Amino acid sequence: MINTIRVVRADEWPQVKELRLAALRDPVAHLAFLDTYELASARPDEFWQERTRGAAEGGAARQFVAEDADGRWLGGVTALVELPGAEGAFGETVTVAQTHIVGVYVRPEARGAGLAEELFRAALDWSWTLTDPRVERVRLFVHQDNARAEALYAKVGFRRTGVSVPVPADESRRENELAVTRP
Repeated sequence: MINTIRVVRADEWPQVKELRLAALRDPVAHLAFLDTYELASARPDEFWQERTRGAAEGGAARQFVAEDADGRWLGGVTALVELPGAEGAFGETVTVAQTHIVGVYVRPEARGAGLAEELFRAALDWSWTLTDPRVERVRLFVHQDNARAEALYAKVGFRRTGVSVPVPADESRRENELAVTRP
């Protein structure tokens, strides 16, 4: 089966919403996302419209989706631009221009076929094309108990940086930062 990796379009907010809600129903969602199905499903359409518009235009964010030959979305990944001096996802101060990968999800029936790697390749390629700011690294965080995800991230070049932060919902658990630097 041939899949297409592409950027979302602004009018595709219903598909963005559906994919996110599917991700939040995944059995490991509690390890993979800082959001919940209950919170996300209660958000108004305007939230999804704005989120999708921002990810389609690609200034501060870009969302990539994997689409099968019939147009069904099989997965997605989002890259968020973080500028030096800004506050990062866990309250830390960002020190270099970077992108932060979030929302990584591939539907169960499409896993194991290299789709996640293709999505990461698109997000990394886009990150390296940015010139204002010139992105120096791409990072993400992974829950300490999410070995499956960490193995995938290592497969596409991400390595632990030594930075870890408490999980907001359970400060006894940690999120580990992984990053890849500009080639």
